[in-house]
Amino acid sequence: MLKKLKQGTLGTLQTSGVFRLVENSRWRQSRLLILAYHGLSLDDEHLWDYTQFMPPEFFRTRMQLIKRSGCTVLPLSEALTRLYSGELPDKSVAITFDDGTYDFYKQAHPILREFDFPATLYLTTFYSRYNKPVFDVMCSYLLWKGRSKTLDLNAISGDGLRFDLASESSRSAALKEIQRGAGERKLCAEEKDALAATLAKQLNVDYDALLAGRILQLVNPDEVKALAAAGVDIQLHTHRHRMPMARELFRREIEENRQSIKEITGMTPSHFCYPSGVYDSAFLPWLTEAGIESATTCELGLASVNSNPLLLPRLLDISSLSPVEFSGWLSGISAALPQRA
Repeated sequence: MLKKLKQGTLGTLQTSGVFRLVENSRWRQSRLLILAYHGLSLDDEHLWDYTQFMPPEFFRTRMQLIKRSGCTVLPLSEALTRLYSGELPDKSVAITFDDGTYDFYKQAHPILREFDFPATLYLTTFYSRYNKPVFDVMCSYLLWKGRSKTLDLNAISGDGLRFDLASESSRSAALKEIQRGAGERKLCAEEKDALAATLAKQLNVDYDALLAGRILQLVNPDEVKALAAAGVDIQLHTHRHRMPMARELFRREIEENRQSIKEITGMTPSHFCYPSGVYDSAFLPWLTEAGIESATTCELGLASVNSNPLLLPRLLDISSLSPVEFSGWLSGISAALPQRA
């Protein structure tokens, strides 16, 4: 109900000229919209998780909207420098992608080049060098692929549990059991991949085909190097996509991530994105100690000169966000409307 009401309100504001008034205002000129994306489908990933993946053509229509709206798309570092110096151009936007899945290289980057839009790729590096599917994510995807079946965990982990995978809640419970078992047995990356292959076999999913298609794999070092050479800004997202609450472990995640990116690209990254948008106030001094210039969250909003550079808001753009809602964020007017938690 709230979504339909919001769409109707935005449609009225757009046709009545209010969008134009806001987007040309000094208020909007002093704010930066940071867009967040995760992946573009190589196959059916958007049907599995629409919050993380969208079809490539859908993403292209978003870029067309940005271009038609007359937004100024800036590299993240330049955008932040100009934000805090009060020198942003009209309707400033920065585009970011989290994680670094292969589909960024295959699908997103070519579209961004069509529009000559710069982008920042927040790269988590462990699975970039160990180039197999990300275990937790792949298991979730496999359970969805096998949603017409019943899973017998006894054949996988020795647990005598069975799950009818027809419901999302049952798939979630099965995933938690798989993760728990892998954690208790302290499986290494190779053992986790073997477990994922066993899971796929039980669910009659062709795991070799998923590997060949690079589904849910990250860009490898050669691809990262090629992206950096083409102008993509490669920045920090931790080494293992996790945020330990212990300072030394936290710093280790940052430094291993930074060193890996530096070895591949020759550049030293200094901008950071919190994995899964999870952050704690304890992280802020640790990030400062690590020389981090900015950190982006998944908190909704536009960044202003008053924004803490280590707690920058973004708009997580997903396919359920209608064109008028997306245009409302480009203009800035959506920031004034009530949002779901």
